[in-house]
Amino acid sequence: MKEIKSNPEDNTKRKQSSLKRIGNFIKEARLSREQSVEELASDLKIGSHQLKAIEEGNEEELPEEVFVKAMVRRISQKLKLDTEFIMNEFKTEKQEIKIDEIVEEVAKKTNKTRQSKDLSPVGFWTFIVISGLLGLFASSLIFNLFSESSQNQTPKQEIIKKTK
Repeated sequence: MKEIKSNPEDNTKRKQSSLKRIGNFIKEARLSREQSVEELASDLKIGSHQLKAIEEGNEEELPEEVFVKAMVRRISQKLKLDTEFIMNEFKTEKQEIKIDEIVEEVAKKTNKTRQSKDLSPVGFWTFIVISGLLGLFASSLIFNLFSESSQNQTPKQEIIKKTK
């Protein structure tokens, strides 16, 4: 089974780019509220160098990712940003892709679609034939009922002759 594995350097780039995007959101929000880095850091009781590193997406100057996420959550709440959206930005790392599984799944779905399309004309013609046979049977029953009832009735002329 072939797997496309992501390069560790790619993961670092993705983390940095997601952290950079998050940092840009935070910086824009801070600037729109006319707060300095020092004021916001003091309010949150974090180091101003850490806040700057987050805004710049500089992962090397930050502690473990768990702590960074906690800081980002607190910052986004303080700045009244969409915290859920910001936190989802951390989840943009891609997982390994198993190509064979994807190809197999697509092939199964394609085969099911083909089978259902192939069975449709057969089902249609079966329905037509059965409907025709039922119609023929019903019409012959009705015809027999009317013909028997007409044979049991005395014609009008015979009734007239009998009365005379």
